Amino acid sequence: MSAGAEPGEFLEELAHQRRASPHTVLAYRRDLALLQELAGDSELAGVQPHQVRRFAMQLHGRGLSPRSLARVLSAWRAYYRWLARRGLIPRNPVEGVRAPRAQRLLPKALGVDQVQALLDAPAENLLELRDRAMFELFYSSGLRLAELASLNVAPHLDLVEREVTVTGKRNKTRTVPLGRQAALALQAWLEQRATLAAASEPALFVSRRGSRLSAGQIERRLGRWARQQGLAQHVHPHMLRHSFASHLLQSSGDLRAVQDMLGHANIRSTQIYTHLDFQHLSKVYDAAHPRAKKHKA
Repeated sequence: MSAGAEPGEFLEELAHQRRASPHTVLAYRRDLALLQELAGDSELAGVQPHQVRRFAMQLHGRGLSPRSLARVLSAWRAYYRWLARRGLIPRNPVEGVRAPRAQRLLPKALGVDQVQALLDAPAENLLELRDRAMFELFYSSGLRLAELASLNVAPHLDLVEREVTVTGKRNKTRTVPLGRQAALALQAWLEQRATLAAASEPALFVSRRGSRLSAGQIERRLGRWARQQGLAQHVHPHMLRHSFASHLLQSSGDLRAVQDMLGHANIRSTQIYTHLDFQHLSKVYDAAHPRAKKHKA
């Protein structure tokens, strides 16, 4: 390899001049060793774009995930960018080479019976009365965690019209309906809220100290509540939002309405719930359709 093109020099500059973390340097060292292995006896400075594509295909064939492959290519790209700045190569052979698109993971949603088990449990004290109201609101209206945590009693909540107004991403405000069970749970909490809330505290949900509940506190309370009700999986606030969207879409089939209630700017963000809906339909089909059932010989 030509002088000044050694990966070791690049890694040393990364560690000392750019002050990269030891973990980052180690990852780059591993990824560049992989490049050298694939290049064999070829000079790294002479590697061409078609070779990089072949190397990427080989790694993908070995079972490297799209996410891991993207990380490897990023390390190679940075190394060749460094060589190009030093005038040791005419162009970066990794530019334009991309990893395969990672499969989009579907959000996890609870089944209807799981949600009922979660929300039908009685509240045994004041804090649980508050918690039931929070969780009913999550599932009833599909709120984000930050949206729920920022709610004030007024002007956000309207139990007469059964509506809640929230400010979501990009400071966009939307008004969504409240289900009957959520309205009842919120009414029960509001009747007792003053026993905890400080006189000047506007927050809808407050801690035992009388101040606004943080997002982290809400998340921990939901996890605790789910464990108490015997749910085996970890339940987090976004799971209730996913469950709201999935169950509403199953019942109504109205993708645009679900988009509006979730506050999605782009309907592509909402369309992922059509995949959840298809999974539900597939299970129903497998369980009920005569041609899907297995017959004994």
